[in-house]
Order: sequence, then C-alpha cells, then structure tokens
Amino acid sequence: MLNIDFTNFPILYTERLILKEITDKDASILFEMRRDPDIMKYIDRPIPKSIEDIHELIQKMEMMKSKGEGISWGIFKKENPDVKIGNIGLYRIIVEHYRAEVGYMLNTGYHQQGIMFEAIQKVIEYGFKEMNLHSIEANINPENTASKKLLEKAGFVREAYFKENYFFNGRFIDSEIYSLLNKD
Repeated sequence: MLNIDFTNFPILYTERLILKEITDKDASILFEMRRDPDIMKYIDRPIPKSIEDIHELIQKMEMMKSKGEGISWGIFKKENPDVKIGNIGLYRIIVEHYRAEVGYMLNTGYHQQGIMFEAIQKVIEYGFKEMNLHSIEANINPENTASKKLLEKAGFVREAYFKENYFFNGRFIDSEIYSLLNKD
C-alpha cells in the first residue's frame, strides 16, 4: 500500500543538498525563478505577474501536500541552507496505480553541476522506498535536451511521444513521457 502521509514533512539530505519544504519566506526567490525566461523556457506554466501569484502557488503546494496529491521540495545547498536554488517534487500521485510524476526546476546559475541529478536520485529513492511507488513518470517538452539527459542518466526510459497534446500560450505543444519502474 502507498504511504502518502506528509504530515511530518520529510527533509531529505544528499552529499551537497538539503531538500526541504517551500515556505512563504522562499517566495521572492521562487518569484524570480518563475519569471526567468531561461528557467521557464520548457516549463509550460504561466509566468507570475506578482509575488501574490507565488504566495497562491505556495498555498496550492500546501493543499496538494495535505490532500496527499503531491509534495514539493525546495532545493538548498548545505553551505547556504537559507537560499533556495530550485524545486523538485512528486505530483499527480495516482494512489490506485502506485504512480507519481516528477517535476523540477533549477536556478540557471547552478546548471551543469550535477545538482539536479543529485536531487532527483534522492526523490526517486524517497518515492520508491518511503512512499512505495511502483513507477515515477516525467512529462517533458521534447526540445528540452537537458531534461532528457537528466532523466536518462537517472534510469528513466522514454515511453511515449505525444503530438500537439498540450495547449499553452495559444499553441499546441508536443510532449514526451519518461518513466522509471521500481525494481525492488
């Protein structure tokens, strides 16, 4: 049976990172990240117009967590644990199928340092060992080669390519689905 109880928020540690709950004190950093065109290039979500949009997003994260529908971690470096450098989470948890979707974003100043690979490995471990998920999927923009490389390095395989299945900003966009099965 799935273990979807986030009452005591799980703080995860890696060699260089702390993955912890995103709070309102992280709102200004999250606002800047979600307004950065380089970060949002392949994340098909609306750009926030104000810091209030981010506070609403943080409330939505809290609501998803309390309902057991998803969990979002802020990514922090151990050497500077008060400055959020990215997000990673397990969303769209489908209890009856033991499946969740992973999503992530990282401040551009931290790209190409192995940070997201370190974070995704820890989240995969948590999803499989603590939540008892059977599979984790990722839905990405096919043009996002960095995300493809990350997922493949983490053991994900491409399962599907959907033509124009997502409508965003007035146009239809393709998407790719990657998946990782729990082998234990």
